[in-house]
Amino acid sequence: MSEPLALIADLGGTNARFALADAKGTRDTKILHGADYPTLADAAHAYLGMVKPAAPPRQAAIDVASPVTGDQVTLTNAAWSFSISALKQDLGLDRLEVINDFTAVALAVPYLAEGDRTPIGSGTPVANAPIGVLGPGTGLGVSGLVPSGARWSALAGEGGHVTMAAATEREAAVLDRLRHRHQHVSAERVLSGMGLVNLYETLAQLDGIDPVQRDAAAVSDGAKTGDPHCAEAVSTFASMLGTVAGNLALTLGSRGGVYIAGGIVPKMGDLFDDALFRQRFEAKGRMRSFVVGIPTYLVTHPLPAFLGLRSVLHLT
Repeated sequence: MSEPLALIADLGGTNARFALADAKGTRDTKILHGADYPTLADAAHAYLGMVKPAAPPRQAAIDVASPVTGDQVTLTNAAWSFSISALKQDLGLDRLEVINDFTAVALAVPYLAEGDRTPIGSGTPVANAPIGVLGPGTGLGVSGLVPSGARWSALAGEGGHVTMAAATEREAAVLDRLRHRHQHVSAERVLSGMGLVNLYETLAQLDGIDPVQRDAAAVSDGAKTGDPHCAEAVSTFASMLGTVAGNLALTLGSRGGVYIAGGIVPKMGDLFDDALFRQRFEAKGRMRSFVVGIPTYLVTHPLPAFLGLRSVLHLT
């Protein structure tokens, strides 16, 4: 008799993606809107009720958009909070692994096929060198992979909340204005869905223009139709992402490459200026010679976190 399928879940700030998994892959993927369910347990039970597996899962792996430092987990950009031990008992599991969402994305990198990534600029990866991973979505996730013998170890951190630095006077003015609103201006404040909106509104206000109320998708649409502040917001986003990606490369020594994941950049499509991103990535003064050879990639796999979660359960 075959083993029951495992439950895996990718919990973002807005949506929860569930699937069943085994060594062959994933199946029965469903996307649930987090706000529709009072608790994670409610969402998990709802999902299992939808797909009706032949046997209840005995193991599960879940990634969350928040730090995981103990039994109690609170999502940073969503209303859910849960106890790992209580959730394990509620779902009747023998094993439950809970990790940071970008730890899961980092763990996926070794399993990405060539078709699951697109190069941004030039560079050649160095085998068995650290790898950086970051991705703007509802928030800004940051992680990395470091070699550990024959395997890789993923770093669990909150690099999206580092203090954002300006590289131009215009960026300095943007960050100064945001600082009056938020006190601490993290990278996530400008490199996320809400961050793109913050950039648009602040750039317009700096020029004495009352911004139109827009969400991130509308800012991108405005850039396509020629709105100057939407277009500047998108280009500033690419430059600032290059700054943060370059900082990550220097911090980790990511000569194995830096991978851009998350939902924002793929949705931008051709609006995302690869050249601006790469120019800022390499603009590291005396350390330019170190970063110029580091390749950068856009992750195009639709659900890389699922690959990472399967690896946690040794299903890859």
